[in-house]
Amino acid sequence: MTISAEKKEDNLTNDSKVIRREFSTRGFKRSFTIDDKIELNEIAAKYENGILKLTLPKREAAKAFSKEITIL
Repeated sequence: MTISAEKKEDNLTNDSKVIRREFSTRGFKRSFTIDDKIELNEIAAKYENGILKLTLPKREAAKAFSKEITIL
């Protein structure tokens, strides 16, 4: 899975009084390997208030199960 973003540079008019710009306008790209236990068709992404949230649901066969063990 690859996540990438590009920030378009704001065009400032000559009337703008910018003294210093703190953030760069570069983009980024990050790649991740997805495990076989993830259901690829169910991956969802949501971008809200500057935060990207990814949902990577596990396949049914990969979900953990509990087993009771009696200790004598």
